[in-house]
Amino acid sequence: MATLKDIGVPVRFITYSGDEDTYILFYVYNVSGALSTEDEEAFANHYVQISIFTKDPTKYSELEKEVKSRLKRAGFFRSNEQDLYETETELFHKVLRYGTTLNTEEE
Repeated sequence: MATLKDIGVPVRFITYSGDEDTYILFYVYNVSGALSTEDEEAFANHYVQISIFTKDPTKYSELEKEVKSRLKRAGFFRSNEQDLYETETELFHKVLRYGTTLNTEEE
């Protein structure tokens, strides 16, 4: 996801197999029609989930603020978010769900 490029931690699609304790995963969880003209889809809603994982509470809140800021600047709107803790890996896990509407002719 270009919006999160150069954020300072690894950013990967769906899975991460590296050694870093702090990383971000993302995926598209829903795409739905937003507007049709003349029986053709003109715009579609795209919803993404961004998950921040870290053992460091300071990085957790810093990355949360930076990700939210970047998504807002890129034209995304917040759908919902959730704070979790992964007991097996001892990682804080912030789930951010955002959406945007795109012109399907430009995809």
